[in-house]
Amino acid sequence: MKERKYVTSKKKFYVPSREMKRTAWVSESKIYRRALKNPFEFWESYAKELVWVRRWRKVYREKLPHFSWFVGGKLNACYNCVDRWLEEKRNKIALMWEPENPDERERKFTYYELYREVNRFASTLKALGVEKGDRVSIYLPMIPETIIAMLACARIGAIHSVVFSAFSSEALKTRLIDCDAKLLITCDGYYRRGKLINLKENADEAKKGTKVEKTLVIRRAFNPIKLSKEDYLYDELRENVDGYVKPKTMDSEDILFILYTSGTTGKPKGIVHTHGGYLVQAYTTAKLVFDLHESDVFFSTADIGWITGHTYSCYGPLLNGASVLIYEGTPDYPSPERIWQIIEKYGVTIFYTAPTLIRMMMKYGDEHVEKHKMESLRLLASVGEPIDEKSWRWFFEKVGKGRCPIIDTWWQTETGGTLINTLPGIGPFIPTYAGLSFPGTRHEVLNEEGKSCKAYEEGNLVQLPPFAPGMLRGVWKNEERYRKTYWSRYKNLYFTEDRAYKTKEGYIRITGRADDVIKVAGHRLSTAEIENAIASHRDIAEVAVVAKRDEIKGEVPVAFVVAKPGREVSESDVIKIVERKISKIARPKHVIFVDDLPHTRSGKIMRRVLKRMLNKEDIGNVTTLANPESVQAIERTLKKLGMI
Repeated sequence: MKERKYVTSKKKFYVPSREMKRTAWVSESKIYRRALKNPFEFWESYAKELVWVRRWRKVYREKLPHFSWFVGGKLNACYNCVDRWLEEKRNKIALMWEPENPDERERKFTYYELYREVNRFASTLKALGVEKGDRVSIYLPMIPETIIAMLACARIGAIHSVVFSAFSSEALKTRLIDCDAKLLITCDGYYRRGKLINLKENADEAKKGTKVEKTLVIRRAFNPIKLSKEDYLYDELRENVDGYVKPKTMDSEDILFILYTSGTTGKPKGIVHTHGGYLVQAYTTAKLVFDLHESDVFFSTADIGWITGHTYSCYGPLLNGASVLIYEGTPDYPSPERIWQIIEKYGVTIFYTAPTLIRMMMKYGDEHVEKHKMESLRLLASVGEPIDEKSWRWFFEKVGKGRCPIIDTWWQTETGGTLINTLPGIGPFIPTYAGLSFPGTRHEVLNEEGKSCKAYEEGNLVQLPPFAPGMLRGVWKNEERYRKTYWSRYKNLYFTEDRAYKTKEGYIRITGRADDVIKVAGHRLSTAEIENAIASHRDIAEVAVVAKRDEIKGEVPVAFVVAKPGREVSESDVIKIVERKISKIARPKHVIFVDDLPHTRSGKIMRRVLKRMLNKEDIGNVTTLANPESVQAIERTLKKLGMI
C-alpha cells in the first residue's frame, strides 16, 4: 500500500498536498471572497443540501441582540440525521461504540438500525407523556443511547438538555430546576478506570424538589439499583411501543436543545440553540472543516455532555451520512496505548481531540504511540483551548506521522460549531494559529476603545454581523444575562470573551480567555502565552498559569508545573525561559511543582480552581473533576510553601 501524504512542509508552516487538494470538498481560497461578498448566499447554498418540509421565506432577519435564520423554514433534525439516508446508506455503519473494558463487546449500528432504535426511543418518550416543547434532561455517559435519546427528542420536538455524567447531583439539580425538566433520562451505572459509577443514585438525589415527573432508566452496567414508582426501565418499555413515530415538523427557530455552560457568576447559563440555523452550521462545518467523505470514520474524544459532543459526535457527522465512533472510557485506560489501539481497531480517518489529551499522551513518552502506525488517519484536529507549539508538533509528527494536516478549531458552546479554523484543502497549517474566520462569518480583534488592533497586537475577539446561523439565540429564561454577557461590551457586536491577535495576512491566534488576562503593573499578559513559553521546555509535561493578587503590582502570574517522569526542572529554568521567550515582565512570581493538575473529564485544566486556591477563595465543588485528589495534593503543597 502506497503511503499518502496530505501535507507538504513549507519550513515554518504546512500546506495541503496534491492528494488533499484533489479530494477535499474545497480547495480554492476564492470561497472566502465569495462568502464575504454574499454570506447569505453562501449559507443558503448549504442549507439547500438538507431536507426541508417547507423552504424559508427570508434567509436572515436581525434586530439585535436577536437574529433569525431561514425564517419560515420547516424541517426535522432527526429526519435529516437518520431517515434521509435509509435508501442511500441503509446498511452503512452510522454509529460505533467502544466500551472502556477492552474485553467487552463493542456495539455497531447501521443507519437502518439507528433509525429503528431512535423510533422506539421516541415512541417510549411519547408513552411517558413527553410532547413538543417539553424539556428532557439526559444524564448519561458515553453510550449509544445518549445519542439515540437526543435524536428521539428531536424527532418528537422535545427540547433535550444533556448534562455531563460526571457532574454531581447538585450540579444536575441546578440544571433540572432551571430548565423545568419534565423527564430525566439516566442509566444504572457505567465504568471509569475500571470503577463502577452508580449514576442512578446521583439522579435520584438530584431530582428531589424539582418538577421531574418521571425517570427513564437505561440498563448499562446491570448493577443493583433502587426503583421508585416514578422510575421506568427502558428495556421493558421499548418492547411494548410502536416501532415508528412520524417526525414532528419544526420551525427553523424552534428550540432544538439547551446546553449549560459555566459563567463568571458561578451559575451555569442555559445556552439556547434552534433547529434550522444550528443544523445548517453543524452540517456545513462538519463537511468542509473535517472534509467528511463516504469512507471516513470520525472519532472525537469529547464527551457528549459538551457542545463538541453535540455538534461533532452527533449532529454534524450524521447530517453528512458519516460513520461516528464514541468511546466510553479514559484515553489511557487500561494502558497508555488505548487511544491508539482504538484508532487502529476502527480504522479512524479523522481524529478530533483536546491539547490536554495530547499533553497527557506526551507525558507517557513516545514508545506507546510509536508502536502504532495508524495508517488510516488522514486528518487531525484540536479543540478546547489554544494548543502550544510543542504539543502541535508532537501531534503532527508522532500521531499523524508527518502526513496529516492539523486543523486547530476555535469555537464555543455559544457559537454552535467551529468558526475559526483552516480548511484542509486550502491551508496553511500554522502551529498555534487557529486560522481564518469560516466562510460566511467575520471576526475582528478590538482594543478596549473598540478600535481594530494592528497586526500582532492582542485584543478582544468579536464576531461581526451577520452572525453565524448556529449562534445561540439566548440564555434560557434570562434575557438580561444574554444581553449583558454577550452584547454590552461592544455595540452590535458579539463579544466572545476571548483574547486574540491577527497576522498581517489575517490568520488568528487565540491567546486565552479575556478573564485569563493578567494585568501586571499596567501590562496585560495572557496566561496562555506564558504557558506556551514554559511548555516549550523539553522536560516539562504540563503547565497552568493563573493570576495571584499582589499588593504592589495588582496581579502576578503563578505557574503550576508538572515535570516529565524522571526529569528535573528548577524554578530558575522556568523563569529564564519565560524571560527569553516573552520578557522579564511576564516571569512568574512563583513556580510551584506538582505531580498533577486538576482536569475536567473533557480534558481541560481547571485554572479557576488553582486561582481560587491561591487567592484563598472558596474553590467550590470539585467532585466533577477527573482527578479531584489532585486538588488536595496541591493544597498540601501550597500550605507547605506558606502560600495559603
